[in-house]
Amino acid sequence: MSSAKRLHYDYADYLRSLEMSELKLELCDGVIYAMAGGTRAHAELSARVIAVLHRVLPKGCRLATSDLKVRVEASDLSTFPDVSVVCGEPMVASIDANAITNPSLLVEVTSKSTEDYDRGDKLSHYKQIPALKVVLFVSHRTRRVTIVERAMTGWVERECRAGEQVSLQTPSVTFAVDDVYADIVLDPA
Repeated sequence: MSSAKRLHYDYADYLRSLEMSELKLELCDGVIYAMAGGTRAHAELSARVIAVLHRVLPKGCRLATSDLKVRVEASDLSTFPDVSVVCGEPMVASIDANAITNPSLLVEVTSKSTEDYDRGDKLSHYKQIPALKVVLFVSHRTRRVTIVERAMTGWVERECRAGEQVSLQTPSVTFAVDDVYADIVLDPA
């Protein structure tokens, strides 16, 4: 009998692991990763983003918490963004009825342990979702929202800081950065 660890999991293995785990798990290219737990600031920022978006999203757009799985079928990533928005009818993955494949907007609240991954490899996966129009990164260290938005010529990135407005084309929303961060004590740098 071999003592080698199993390094490649299929989707059925992943779903069984999710059922048995108290943690959220991410599947990427056959590897299962435990997702890091969040800080109080992370949890409060996620909740605040949902509250702010709920007020400004156009009719026909639906918000979901980090309990909704997003499947990037082109790159074999299944993950749980902090906030997901679907405008129109949700489409589910062919191999998982609990995973959507057509988010319009995704939000990641950064954390010390995941920020590089979220802004790097994970963003590269997200950009492969045909329906996705925008990804927002909400900083856990400073009052800053980074917008990565699909444009005619590719993806465009810009930042909005305290005192500024976040304005998106699709879905058409505008909100103040200060509304997201009001009364929240941020994590130390």
